[in-house]
Amino acid sequence: MGEDPEKLLEEQKGNTKMPPFDLNDYSVIKEGEAEILMHAKNEVFYNKTQVNNRDMSIAVLRAFISKRKQEHAAKLSRKVKAVPKVEENSGIETDMQTDSKDEGKSDGVFDSMKELCQDEPSGLTEQLVTNLEGRTRELKPPRVLEALSASGLRALRYAREVEGIGQVVALDNDEASVEACRRNIKFNGSVACSKVESHHTDARVYMLTHPKEFEVVDLDPYGSPSVFLDSAVQSVVDGGILMCTATDMAVLCGGNGEVCYSKYGSYPLRGKYCHEMALRILLASIESHANRYKRYIVPVLSVQMDFYVRVFVRVYTSASAMKNTPLKLSYVYQCIGCDSFHFQSLGRTVSKNNSLRYLPGFGPSVPQECTDCGKKYNMGGPIWSAPIHDQEWVTSMLADVKLMKDRYPAYNRISAILTTISEELLDVPLFLSLHNLCGTLKCTSPSAVIFRSAVINAGYRISATHVNPLGLKTDAPMDVIWDIMRCWVKNHPVKAQPADQSGSIILAKEPVLQANFARAAASLSTAQAKKVARFLPNPESHWGPKLRAGRQITQKHISLLGSEVVSGLTNQEEEKDESDAKRKKTEDSTPNL
Repeated sequence: MGEDPEKLLEEQKGNTKMPPFDLNDYSVIKEGEAEILMHAKNEVFYNKTQVNNRDMSIAVLRAFISKRKQEHAAKLSRKVKAVPKVEENSGIETDMQTDSKDEGKSDGVFDSMKELCQDEPSGLTEQLVTNLEGRTRELKPPRVLEALSASGLRALRYAREVEGIGQVVALDNDEASVEACRRNIKFNGSVACSKVESHHTDARVYMLTHPKEFEVVDLDPYGSPSVFLDSAVQSVVDGGILMCTATDMAVLCGGNGEVCYSKYGSYPLRGKYCHEMALRILLASIESHANRYKRYIVPVLSVQMDFYVRVFVRVYTSASAMKNTPLKLSYVYQCIGCDSFHFQSLGRTVSKNNSLRYLPGFGPSVPQECTDCGKKYNMGGPIWSAPIHDQEWVTSMLADVKLMKDRYPAYNRISAILTTISEELLDVPLFLSLHNLCGTLKCTSPSAVIFRSAVINAGYRISATHVNPLGLKTDAPMDVIWDIMRCWVKNHPVKAQPADQSGSIILAKEPVLQANFARAAASLSTAQAKKVARFLPNPESHWGPKLRAGRQITQKHISLLGSEVVSGLTNQEEEKDESDAKRKKTEDSTPNL
């Protein structure tokens, strides 16, 4: 619980770092175990909608701390098992040098081992185990950097709710935000004061001057994170985790393709899968920045929810592993007529004489005209075409979230998202929209169960996607998908259409595959069969991004919030202004006695 407001006000008098303030101008907002003071004039940005984002981040952070402990224990176990080999092997120098390289630095253990071999060979094993354990036994709590803290709510929740967390450093380049953050740190008591520190600085400069110092770096800007990525990938330790949010969805989803290319180095396409493509563009951009420093990323969770995308990636350093990056990236060809899409990998590998060579990818993967409808292709990308989730992490997180459901304010939403993600096909980039397919053919839509059954009966896999309730991921090629739809239209005829339309051209061809629409056992996922919620409605009306800090709600926001809400807020502001004016007039007219 937070400190008593009256006590806080008294303590302010002796605190030169935090200027005095009137508590009557603030409201207390509680989220999870943290409480913050928010000014009525929107001086510091706070977005209630981001509770889903913060809860998901806490779930990932808890999973990361657990995974980090497991990796540390496994590393220690491997070193202890290697001790007998070192004792028996006369070439102890080679083994210890290799171990020093793995650690990234030498701390003198190698020299002490050589002396030990000469002076007391009989006690080598015991002493070696002691020294190796001494080097690796202590695992320090992870340090967290929140690069854009605003009110500090996220940093406070990390400090108060995540067990085993270390220091949390909250940065902001806005003086009012830093003051608010320090005020909120004090308001949240001793635990927050001991773990959270706030600094008024440019996050990019701070991260560049603190390379490889933080196990966790969190980027959640108001808009695009592109300007922070280069410094962020340098600030994460090897094996650390980078959390990144992008809210500029109009750019990432193809509204401004040239702007997206300038910020992220990829060209977006405006397909039904555009939100997943936004995720993959962001991952490709992070990988590009990491590669410049001989680093690479491994995504553990990538989500699109509400009005933004959020990715969680681990960052590693390896010049050799970095060579695999072209194998993880692809260009996308999308037909302008039927929206069929195909992938073109950037690179490939060839094995020869026990060596692996990296070569450019073969192309083009498609002809000049679409084989299904005869139209041209648009080309987008490159995008991240490798898996965007780690299934082990997702399963572990979902189990932990269910065990601690009372500690997540947005439990229903994040558990639903994790449930859907746990069912996704990991090796299938992007997805189909069943309604879009039927829109091309101008036919009635089969139910999702019938369509999924036809794909499964044809020998392919299919799953849902967390991005879109109507989206379907499948490894079936597009010619198989269109054959299934041709068979469906034969049983459900459509009206005659102009011969030059994409749907007419597709239906003019006879299907090669005869679809079987008999219901398949796997047509329903486990969650669907158990009627577990996977796509929940917004908890409130006008659930979305809020105004930037410093801006006020006016009549021009009717389209965003609705006329009733704007009128109510405007009336409140006018009443408050009138009462303030009356009070000031009364004070001015009162004679001095």
